[in-house]
Amino acid sequence: GIDPGAVGVGAAARIGRGAVTAVLAARDVVVSHGRTVVLRGVSLEVGAGSVVAVLGPTGAGKTTLFRALVGERVADAGRVELNGSDVTSEPLWRRARRGLGYVPQGPSVLPDLTVQQNLETYLVLGRGAGGVREWAERVGLGHRLELRAGQLSGGERRLLELARALIPGPRVIVCDEPFSGIDPIGARKVAKLLRGEATGGVAVLLADHHADLALELSDRAVLLVDGALRREGTPEELRADAEVCERYLGRAGG
Repeated sequence: GIDPGAVGVGAAARIGRGAVTAVLAARDVVVSHGRTVVLRGVSLEVGAGSVVAVLGPTGAGKTTLFRALVGERVADAGRVELNGSDVTSEPLWRRARRGLGYVPQGPSVLPDLTVQQNLETYLVLGRGAGGVREWAERVGLGHRLELRAGQLSGGERRLLELARALIPGPRVIVCDEPFSGIDPIGARKVAKLLRGEATGGVAVLLADHHADLALELSDRAVLLVDGALRREGTPEELRADAEVCERYLGRAGG
C-alpha cells in the first residue's frame, strides 16, 4: 500500500520521478478564491512519455489545479514549470507556444466554424505531424469535416477538442474530463489516442470521473482531497488503497 503520511499538505509528491525529466511540474502551488484556500501547496510532476491521473471528489480542486498549470489562473504562491522554465506568470497562449496542449472541462470549440476550420486554426500553431483530414480520421470525424462544430453531438465535440489540442504536436497535454459526454466506445478511442501520444513521448495529465478508465490508462495517479494531495502511487496501489476506494471509487478497499 501507500504510506498515508507520504503525501500531504505542502508535500512534494514527485509524480513521474526517475529517469525522465519533468515536462510539466507544480511546485507547492497555492490558489485561493477570496478567503477560501482551494489548493494547499500541491506539488506534482509529469514526465515525457508518462500518463498521470488526478483523482478526487467533486470540489477537490482538480480543475483549479489544471487551470493554474495551463495559465488560466495565476497561482497565489508556488511555481509552475514547463520544460524546466518557470512559467508561473505566463498566460495560456504563451505556454501553448512552449508546447502545452489543453482540453478544458467546458466546451471550447468554435461553434460557427466547421470541423475542418476548427482544426486548421490549431494546425498553424504547429510542430505537429499530419494534416487536418488525418487528425479528423484519427478521432472518427473524417465524415464531419464540413459540418459546423455547433451541430456536433457532445461526444463528437469532445473528440474535436482533443484533436485540436493534439494537432500542433504538444510536448504535454492537460485533459480535464476527456471522457465527458462520450459513449464507452468513444471513451476507449480517446484513451487509446492519449496512450499512443504518451508512447510517442508526450507527457499526459488528466482528471476524469471515469476513474477506472483513467487508472487503466495511467502510469501514476494521485488522490486530491480538499485541495491537498492525499495519496500517490501506481494505479494498482490506488485501487487497493482503502481511502481511495471509500472516498472516490465508491467501494471497499482491500
